[in-house]
Amino acid sequence: MTASGIVSSFYAYLSRLRWIKRWGLKRNAHAENVMEHSWEVAVIAHTLALIKNRYFGGDVDANAVAAAALYHDVTEVITGDLPTPIKYHSPEILGAYRRIEHQAETELLNLLPDALRGDFQALLCQALLPESQRQLVKAADKISAYLKCQAELKAGNAEFELAAAQLAVDIEALQQPEVVFFMDVFAPSCGLTLDGLMQTR
Repeated sequence: MTASGIVSSFYAYLSRLRWIKRWGLKRNAHAENVMEHSWEVAVIAHTLALIKNRYFGGDVDANAVAAAALYHDVTEVITGDLPTPIKYHSPEILGAYRRIEHQAETELLNLLPDALRGDFQALLCQALLPESQRQLVKAADKISAYLKCQAELKAGNAEFELAAAQLAVDIEALQQPEVVFFMDVFAPSCGLTLDGLMQTR
């Protein structure tokens, strides 16, 4: 028993996100897990929020957006990562997955000590996030996936061609000025080698 009298396996579950592989039905040149993806989404979402605030008159809590992004795929420690083409293959599959996802949110929330559940509820149940934050996390998730596709294509892996093309369309369709700014200013250099990056300084 701990000094507080409380024991929780919440973070033991979260630590296992490193073992959940993304893009499971595709051949990957570079494996990606949910933990590293979540970090990348968090830093992109944080940057999108700051761009929105500084350049486009936004008033978004960038730190709250970053925290939300860190937890955006946390239910996958229970559900695993279901590839997008499968998830959206039919309304029945999507509906079933959403129900499982909701149950996973509830189970993770229930692992927390009572006094912390209110603090974590919107992070684990992202439907409860303010719309302005949810839009930025969604955009960051798509940008992260797009950059992953570009890295795979650069490695000669044509398996990601269709996904890259669809994500480019999806990102453009968001029509968020902060997203356009990020894609124009930050995304192009992501495909450079270390030598190439050093030459751009």
